[in-house]
Amino acid sequence: MDTPLLYRWYEDLTLGELQRTRGRTVTEGDIVNWCALTGDWFVLHSDKEFAAGSMFGQRIAPGMMILAFSGGLGVPPDTPTILANYGSNQVRYPKPTFIGDTVHLEMEVMKKEDRGASTGIVDLRWDMVNQNEVTVCASVLRVLMARRASP
Repeated sequence: MDTPLLYRWYEDLTLGELQRTRGRTVTEGDIVNWCALTGDWFVLHSDKEFAAGSMFGQRIAPGMMILAFSGGLGVPPDTPTILANYGSNQVRYPKPTFIGDTVHLEMEVMKKEDRGASTGIVDLRWDMVNQNEVTVCASVLRVLMARRASP
């Protein structure tokens, strides 16, 4: 297996490189815990009867929760190469995520910006995709990454 993209040093990343992560099934417990932690009890997430009468026909997962899950799927917890999350751009939720959907992250190296001898910024296409290959969250993640230390 290839080394995951975010374990690599800045200079080892190539434009167009792709990575697909493992999947994660969204549960009712995830949504309830998210709502409890954030205070976001919006009725489309938390009220089964209300959501049944909506255009979605059922409860949907909070978009911000799905974006947060992408970090858990894509960012290795012990990588020495990520220095900081520089930001997210163009976050969109083109389709809803439902309870029971299994999502995975698809990332692609889109742009590299040199920041000096020790760092660079990498733009990644950062898309959450469901079990039907439908994008449910699309964004661009900007990451400040380390260069390999000079000998």
